[in-house]
Amino acid sequence: MRILLVEDDPALHEVMTQNLLALGHRVEGASTVASAGHWWRVQTFDAVLLDLNLPDGSGLTVLREARARGDKTPVIVLTARNRTEERIAGLDAGADDYVGKPFDMAEVEARLRALVRRAAGADDVVTIGRLKLDRRARRIFCDEADWPMPAREYEVLVELMTPLGRVVSKKMLSDKLSDAGEALGDNALEAFISRLRKRMTGTGAAIVTVRGLGYRVQQEVLFDAD
Repeated sequence: MRILLVEDDPALHEVMTQNLLALGHRVEGASTVASAGHWWRVQTFDAVLLDLNLPDGSGLTVLREARARGDKTPVIVLTARNRTEERIAGLDAGADDYVGKPFDMAEVEARLRALVRRAAGADDVVTIGRLKLDRRARRIFCDEADWPMPAREYEVLVELMTPLGRVVSKKMLSDKLSDAGEALGDNALEAFISRLRKRMTGTGAAIVTVRGLGYRVQQEVLFDAD
């Protein structure tokens, strides 16, 4: 999951970043309205964790701007537990949920999964052929046995299975999986797809190319030798 973390407290920002990275997420950080607005405009995110009290203004400004341009990225507002008016203001501005400070990162992770699951219409556990994706465990299984793979290949496959059956364009995959300083180019993406296709042979699942649109994971089609 690619997450934009908007938090101006250096210590809290660092703790949250390290926790999210340890959980396997990709994190872009911002500590001001200006930097948050910039990253939200130029990068595609799965979710945004948004503090409201920033040095150069309110996080609500960034949220309202995003919603005004039609951006529907799930947003969790980070707010003090006793600031009811902040929670109401955030929800009215277009936030999807809120977490009160201080919070448990396990709760933040659970709320992130729930929001992204609802936004994508995806389930926590997805099965196709002999493969099973468990988002909570961040693992893929084949015949119930752990099916390890390099992190980037895992990210590509998860994106293609969120939700299962949708067509994902090369641009969308690149936007979701690129680092801030380095874009994931077509050649690199095609290499990941090629390796995944070989790995998935015989699993009952396959990645197919939908000409002019992108890629889709579907049931593997086996042809009779006759």
